[in-house]
Amino acid sequence: MAETTYHQKPVDELTFTDDGMFQAVLRNKEICAELVERLLHIKVGHIEYPELEKPIKPFYTTKGVRLDVYLKDEDKIIDVEMQSSPQEALGKRTRYYQSMIDMDSLMKGQDYTELKESYVLFICKNDPFFKDNEKKNPYGLPCYTFQNICKENAIVNLNDKSLKVIYNASAYRQEKDEKIKAFLHYISTNEPGEDDFSNRLSDLVEIIKDNEIFRSDYAAMNLHDRDIMRLAKKEGLEEGALQKAIETATNMLNDKIPVENIARYVDLPLEKVEELADKLDINEN
Repeated sequence: MAETTYHQKPVDELTFTDDGMFQAVLRNKEICAELVERLLHIKVGHIEYPELEKPIKPFYTTKGVRLDVYLKDEDKIIDVEMQSSPQEALGKRTRYYQSMIDMDSLMKGQDYTELKESYVLFICKNDPFFKDNEKKNPYGLPCYTFQNICKENAIVNLNDKSLKVIYNASAYRQEKDEKIKAFLHYISTNEPGEDDFSNRLSDLVEIIKDNEIFRSDYAAMNLHDRDIMRLAKKEGLEEGALQKAIETATNMLNDKIPVENIARYVDLPLEKVEELADKLDINEN
C-alpha cells in the first residue's frame, strides 16, 4: 500500500488563532497585557513573563493540564486559552483548569487568604453554548461571564475571587464594546479592519512567519505525530482510529503510565510512544 503523506498547515497560512502562532504572539508582554486588559476590563501591572503551554500536574494520580498562556502579576493569575474548534465539556474543562491553577499557586503551609484573584479566559471562534442538545441553536452571546453566586440571594457574594470569561467571536456583531467587537471580528474573520490593536496582532503574525527560529520550531512541532501518521497509513490503519490512539497515548502519558504499557494498550510501536513522550516533555521516574 502506498504511503499517504500527512499534511501540516504551512507556516505561511497560519493565523493568530492557530496553535503555535497564538502562543508565539503572546510572548510579547505588551501585547499579552493589552489583550488581557481589553477582554477582562482589568488593569495588569507588572507581570511575570508569560508561560506558554504551562503544564500543571500536582500529583502522580491526577490528570495534568497544559495551559496555553499562563501569567501572573502581583495579585492576579490569568490563564488565556484559544479554542479554534468546538470542545466538549467546556464548562468542566474550565472548572478543572481553575482547580489546577489554585493547586499550583498555593504552596504548602500557606493560608487560603493568600490565594490570588484568578481568571480563566477562553477565546472561542464559535459559540460553545447551545439551547438544545443537538447543538443547532446557539445562545449567540459575544461574551459569557461566570461567577459563583448565591441561588437564594444573588446579592450575597461568595468572594472567592475567581472568574471565568468565555468569548464567542462568531457573535462579534452583537458586542457593544467597540474595542472588543473589533478584536472578535479579527478572531472570526482574520481581517484586522481599522482597529489599531488588531492590526498590531496581524503585523506581528506576519513578522513571526518570517522568523527562522519559529519556522524551524513549527516544522518540528508535529514531527512525531506525522511520523506516527505515516506509519499508520503504511500499515493500513484508519486515520480516525489512529488519532484516537494518539489521544489515548497522550492521556496515558500525562497520567504517568509507563510507555511499554501504553504501547501494548494502544497498539503503537514503543519508539513512537517514546517520541510522543519526548514531545510532551514527559520523563519517567
